[in-house]
Amino acid sequence: MPVHSVERKLAAILAADVVGYSRLMGDDEAGTLARLKEHRHKLIDPKISEHKGRIVKTTGDGILIEFPSVVEAVACAVAVQRGMAERNLGAPEEQKIVFRVGVNLGDIIVEEGDIHGDGVNVAARLEGIAEPGGICVSGTVRDHTGDRLDLAFEDMGEQVLKNIARPVRAYRVLLDTAERATTISSIETTPIPALPDKPSIAVLPFQNMSGDPEQEYFTDGMVEDIITGLSRIKWLFVIARNSTFVYKGRAVDVKQVGRELGVRYVLEGSVRKLGNRVRITSQLIDATNAAHVWAERYDRTLDDIFELQDELTISVVGAIEPNLRGAEIERAKRKRPDNLAAYDLYLRALPNAFTSMPETVEKALPLLQQAIAIEPDYAAAHAAIALCHHGRYLRGGLREEDKRAALHHARAAVATGGDDATALGAAAFVIGSEDRDYSAAFDAFDRALALSPSCFIALSFAAHIRTWAGDDATAVEHAEQALRLSPFDSLIYLPYNALSYAHFFAGRFEDAALAASRSAQANPRFSPPWIVLVAAQVNLGRIEEARAGVRRLVELWPHLTVSHIFEMNFTSHERRAMLADALRRAGLPEG
Repeated sequence: MPVHSVERKLAAILAADVVGYSRLMGDDEAGTLARLKEHRHKLIDPKISEHKGRIVKTTGDGILIEFPSVVEAVACAVAVQRGMAERNLGAPEEQKIVFRVGVNLGDIIVEEGDIHGDGVNVAARLEGIAEPGGICVSGTVRDHTGDRLDLAFEDMGEQVLKNIARPVRAYRVLLDTAERATTISSIETTPIPALPDKPSIAVLPFQNMSGDPEQEYFTDGMVEDIITGLSRIKWLFVIARNSTFVYKGRAVDVKQVGRELGVRYVLEGSVRKLGNRVRITSQLIDATNAAHVWAERYDRTLDDIFELQDELTISVVGAIEPNLRGAEIERAKRKRPDNLAAYDLYLRALPNAFTSMPETVEKALPLLQQAIAIEPDYAAAHAAIALCHHGRYLRGGLREEDKRAALHHARAAVATGGDDATALGAAAFVIGSEDRDYSAAFDAFDRALALSPSCFIALSFAAHIRTWAGDDATAVEHAEQALRLSPFDSLIYLPYNALSYAHFFAGRFEDAALAASRSAQANPRFSPPWIVLVAAQVNLGRIEEARAGVRRLVELWPHLTVSHIFEMNFTSHERRAMLADALRRAGLPEG
């Protein structure tokens, strides 16, 4: 019998594998192998040699490396990941190769050139929880590295790793300065949300496989409609579109997404559109353990695309709650415009319609007008037009024709949008703002939130109207719920703005200033929070800060005067007087 040489020692181990290797091979086996070989030849193998590493073995998608020191192992991992990020720049999404890396220091058994044991197993499991393009190290590695490398680490806490008897303290390596600043700020200000007490889901942006950048709007619209359909289910906690779309174009780890957004389930997929046909693939994943709950592929013609969206929504709901009653399934359905052309026009206009900025809404209005010319009862398009005219009215000189147009389209949206929570919420905001018809506005808000308790737009706009009507407590409740539902939303300035007004009118000036500041930071060109910020600072005795704030406010809103505050008529005379008096003391012109 041959004699096996066995040696036990302490070693630094690096384990890495390719994210989505099976998918890449399935799409283009020869191309994937060629690109992987080139990356090995030009980047990975030279870096391993430079840092004195020894390649123990490779698999089709992974590599196991032993290093003489922890510092060399981590330095090599960082060099490889930074190098891969540079090599992927400009490459088509389907050709990018992304690695996960895990690093551990521990006992290993060396046997005929191979290594195994607990130290290797922990490194492999750490690699499994690393984010795509990232590095995960054990607490032992973090402690031994100390300050010998110009790196920062994010504590991931105790991790229960598969087939590892004890919990392992894990750290994420922050690879660049911007990431460090963002992550540290996030850790300091935004606690990881706890899972809600009901099923929760985030729908990630679907990958556009059409090879046509012009079809991005179609793919994004598909995802938005799935989110909308899910949001109408009362028992389901749904993360809003704009928070999940921060992951667009990024290779993501569903467990990390689940932690960041505070959800149990993640839906991801792809859309391939060619001519008059579309193929949609989707999979539902339990983010707590990365287990696949459900997966499906749909091939349809564009003639029944809306039926397909309903079918997908219902299937996801059924996977989360098998005993869902038929009535709840029906509630997930949404009326769609009969003409796809109108739908396309609405999708193209949407990014500019909700900005409330005159120069951007001018881009949305022609598209929306075309949409309602094709589909006169298209509630979502009417609501978007109403918001566009609201923005022009408020910041374009208080022209009566804009006010009339805003109210006309808002009422049209309410009349035709009985099953569209976003349309009802946006229309109700315009009615409450321009007409102060709070009864009609609250009726529409109630209908919207009955349809979709998770509707970010309805909650944010309802918070504004509630505080302007004098119900500050409900306004705070609605705004805080919107902030929880969509923590990364590009429209996050809306609930912060509503929150600032509610706190100000309730006499909580410190809280008002903080919320107004966050609103202004989220959208530096959005002027309304500066009104509250200045007024709150005056009431806090910070006159110099308030005067600086007035100068910024006038830059953003040149025609704003004290008398303008009264002309806007968005809330009671007494509440407008509270704002006007503070702004006058800060130096706003009388007008």
